[in-house]
Amino acid sequence: MIDNQQQSFRIGLIQMCSGRQTSDNLSEAARLIREAAACGATYIQTPENTALLESDPKIIQREAQDFDDSSILTMFQGLACELQVCLHIGSLTIRLEGENKLVNRSCLISSHGNILAHYDKIHMFDVDLARGESYRESKYYIAGKKSIVTDLPVGLMPAPKLGFSICYDLRFAALYRALAKAGAQLIGVPAAFTKQTGKAHWHILLRARAIETGSFILAAAQGGAHENGRSTYGHSLVVSPWGDVIAQADGTEPQIIIADIDLSKVAIARASIPALTHDRPFEMNDPSPVLDRENTK
Repeated sequence: MIDNQQQSFRIGLIQMCSGRQTSDNLSEAARLIREAAACGATYIQTPENTALLESDPKIIQREAQDFDDSSILTMFQGLACELQVCLHIGSLTIRLEGENKLVNRSCLISSHGNILAHYDKIHMFDVDLARGESYRESKYYIAGKKSIVTDLPVGLMPAPKLGFSICYDLRFAALYRALAKAGAQLIGVPAAFTKQTGKAHWHILLRARAIETGSFILAAAQGGAHENGRSTYGHSLVVSPWGDVIAQADGTEPQIIIADIDLSKVAIARASIPALTHDRPFEMNDPSPVLDRENTK
């Protein structure tokens, strides 16, 4: 559904519980994408690790595909053409050409099946959590080095600007500010947030990034208990530039959420609180210890 006069369009976010069987994950993604398209969504986003959510490095290496010869991307390109939607694949494991190195890559596919832009996750989730959970993304992936903003061709003139991020990037506010200052009106956050950290921080961080940047935040998430033993938080969200949650998935079940995006709200939020234009230079004090002169006499 497109309304040029109102500068609005409809989006769909796909919540999944991806496992170890790529074919099963792709079938489920396609089913949910079709459901979102049937609801009128012209932009559809899937979560991080759409095709495979795995921790075994041998399986990750085995299932990785070359970017220019990916049967997974070819399948999604065909689906985008068939349904006439812009398809944002939250992330896939991609092997770099001529190397045995992997990146966690997000791809935007046009309704003509062209790959319009791609983004490699910059921030690696290397952490030890309470209750024995441990994650080492840098063990499998190399970090991206470039932030990405691109046109989103959903029939509006001018085309909306979409900024890219993935999951753990959410904790690095400077990236989101840079995306907004580069023109992003919407920022995608496909994710596979852990249940533990999601319960504590997911909603807060997504709303904060929306408020700080005056942007729509679109976050399709993994949710539920996965075959590799991991539990993810779900609760896919759409947040307005004012920080309001305008659509939310119900818990962790695979599902879609639909929202109508009115781009005029970006300009309104940024005019009301023009923080993106108020940067000022500053210096940092010397943090070395300062002796208490009174006590040294």
